[in-house]
Amino acid sequence: MEAQRAQEIMNSPKMVTVTHNGTSVYIEHVDQQQGTATVHPLDNPDEKQNVSVSSLQER
Repeated sequence: MEAQRAQEIMNSPKMVTVTHNGTSVYIEHVDQQQGTATVHPLDNPDEKQNVSVSSLQER
């Protein structure tokens, strides 16, 4: 995924399914310049991690 698309998903009022390494995640923040996103698994909001947006997949 590209950073711009991750930003669009994050700002969308619709729920878009996004996965990271096979786990459904919620995108909290996107840093377009760094190409990273702060995400957490849908079932564990306390497990935040910074990942490359290229590792995110839209389902």
